[in-house]
Amino acid sequence: MEVPISDELGLYISIPFCRSKCTYCNFASGVFPAHEHTRYIQTLITEMHCARIWSDKLGASLPAKVDTIYFGGGTPSLLEPDLIERLFAAIRSQFSVDSDCEITIECAPGQLSDATLGAFISAGVNRVSLGVQSFIDQEARHSGRLHTRAIVLEDLARLRSAGIVNLNLDLIAGLPGQTFASWQESVSTLIDANVSHASIYMLEVDEESRLGRELLSGGARYHADVVPSDDSIARMYEFAIDALATAGLAQYEISNFTRPGHESRHNLRYWQRRPYLGLGLDASSMLRSSAMPSETDEPRFVLRSTTTDDLNAYLEASQPPETAWLSADRQHEEAWFLGLRLNQGVSLSALRREFGDDRVARAIETVDEQAARGLLALDRDIVRLTTQGRLLSNDVFQEFLETVRATGF
Repeated sequence: MEVPISDELGLYISIPFCRSKCTYCNFASGVFPAHEHTRYIQTLITEMHCARIWSDKLGASLPAKVDTIYFGGGTPSLLEPDLIERLFAAIRSQFSVDSDCEITIECAPGQLSDATLGAFISAGVNRVSLGVQSFIDQEARHSGRLHTRAIVLEDLARLRSAGIVNLNLDLIAGLPGQTFASWQESVSTLIDANVSHASIYMLEVDEESRLGRELLSGGARYHADVVPSDDSIARMYEFAIDALATAGLAQYEISNFTRPGHESRHNLRYWQRRPYLGLGLDASSMLRSSAMPSETDEPRFVLRSTTTDDLNAYLEASQPPETAWLSADRQHEEAWFLGLRLNQGVSLSALRREFGDDRVARAIETVDEQAARGLLALDRDIVRLTTQGRLLSNDVFQEFLETVRATGF
């Protein structure tokens, strides 16, 4: 997709606090003392106040208008109302928040008090994502989740009664002890909940998570010995795609499904390579150069940055964000592996306009190789992942990048 020149920004706010750490989680989050919440929010506000100075110094454009805000974690719903009020006051003092801004919070079911919900609604939150992962109580418990199916359904009713109807539910295919029958039950329950958006993830083995380390070592802790096989997980994923489509939730990205008009506007920024500023622990940003490009310039350079994933270092402001300006070659790579995540695929003509004929011509050699394996499909101007390609997307992207880089551009 061709990147539009935009004067709008997305904000990602990382809230790394949890009541319990899920066995499969590899995020920079954890169980920390409640007294750290106040200190963390103050540090985050200070970081926000310094963001424009930081971006100006680096020559990056930081749009003043914000049209999406996403609170991720961790469990942002653990924040006390006064901290939510302070945080939103800081956001509105530093940025112009669009009247139609999509404002999302991630919540763990059963961990959203009435007072906190009221504070979020007063602040303008209009979208909630519930990390359900499984509607089977035993599966949720084995993974370190604290909720039950009944709690999830109660939270959905509370949110709707409070006026929030733009709702997302997450499920994970491949949790310990999960069977195809239990997966069907979780997907069916999600469909019956009649939400506007769903996210379906396939369990990934990651050595940064407790479950991942146990799986890699061949152990049985965290019920690693009853994790479904890769083939079983693939079958679950394929079932979910078909079942959700039948229920009116169309797939628009590898892991995301929506009713018409309810795509996650914030997450689309990532895949469409539009500017966003990440604040808080282990948060990433993508900004473009503030210099106006001439007709002879390479594509507008992109600045990517990431804050530390060490909470103490973040609170002490002892480590500045890691930053890197991406060359046109690196941007070209990103345009492929981010664009291919979307069902709409990648437009070759748009890539040629942004990156030139030579780069795209060399990349098409890789497309042909992956198409011959049944992982990519080329339909005139559009390149898309096939169904099999989505199942093996990480392998596709890795092989794609290795082949593209081997061409020497």
